[in-house]
Amino acid sequence: MSSVNGKRPCLGELAAAGAPPPAGLRPPPPCDYAEAAVWEALGGGWQCLHGCFCQCGVSIEWHEFTCAEPRDWARSFHPDSVELCFNLSGHARISAGPDSALFGPMTTGCYFAGQGALAAWRLPGERHEFLTVEFARDFLERHLQGCELALDAVLRRALRPESHGRSISEVERLTPALRKAVEGMRQPPVSGAAQHLWYQGKALELMAQFFFQAGPATAQASPLQRLVARDRVERAIQILSGRLAEPPSLEDLGREVGCSPYHLSRTFSREMGLTIPQYLRQIRMERAAEMLKSGQFNVTEAALEVGYSSLSHFSHAFRETMGCCPGLYPLNGAPAFRPLPPTAAGGAQSAAKTSQRTGSKA
Repeated sequence: MSSVNGKRPCLGELAAAGAPPPAGLRPPPPCDYAEAAVWEALGGGWQCLHGCFCQCGVSIEWHEFTCAEPRDWARSFHPDSVELCFNLSGHARISAGPDSALFGPMTTGCYFAGQGALAAWRLPGERHEFLTVEFARDFLERHLQGCELALDAVLRRALRPESHGRSISEVERLTPALRKAVEGMRQPPVSGAAQHLWYQGKALELMAQFFFQAGPATAQASPLQRLVARDRVERAIQILSGRLAEPPSLEDLGREVGCSPYHLSRTFSREMGLTIPQYLRQIRMERAAEMLKSGQFNVTEAALEVGYSSLSHFSHAFRETMGCCPGLYPLNGAPAFRPLPPTAAGGAQSAAKTSQRTGSKA
């Protein structure tokens, strides 16, 4: 059986494909959801960093791809699993009945797959980079026994599927500490046999951090308020994506989505994990990267198409976002994309120089 990104398929995947296990290992039960095969059918872009869902009860996986058409991400979910998603770039919509969540760049959240009830799509024309940690129900039951009353609503639903409740958590900002944790899981500080123990500890740490109810100090808005906020952010994203060359001012954007500029700015940052200028710069660079990769645009043309009249400002922003200068991007193919929000000094100053719109500049 072939593997994706050079990683060997898990034992359950071998059994599902009818292949014999390695010498000395007894055959495991078939894994109905062969992860490698699913992602291979979807065009690749998947790498298992640790574990095997059907053997260990937990798997940590890295995903990196660009899709021309909407990608049915739900095909990779195991039934009765809970998955944490750390979304670095790209947009994804997950829904289950009345529950719905939009994962934007630099956001995180979790969801319960149940028995195929989730719908999940990755949007086309974007570069998607995200890390997932997927937990089997028996793994959760084993480690969360006796903690049921303190668990988050999604976890209570996962452990008691007959109950009613949310299947999708609120989407939260990916903090600097969590971004560092994601990079750590991609490049663990230990090697060899020690990695299994390190990854298991990291999985338990994430369970403790995400799967329990928040204290009273972190009380959130009502469901209706959250829905209104989400709709406003989605509308703002649509407007910005359609006007990269001439984005509206923050005041105009607020009027179009129906709230004050101050409230929109705060809501957008909370939902997306990026300020509006940071987000605008990111989608400009992603669009420019696609143009350059197509071979139909040179650097000057790509810069003008996304609203930059200064090549030096464009090159600086592109290098910060995409990891290389725009002239080399087509030669490098698609370098590792690690979108970094502007820092308080250098990045913010660069953003302020490159746009004459959107409040503080992008």
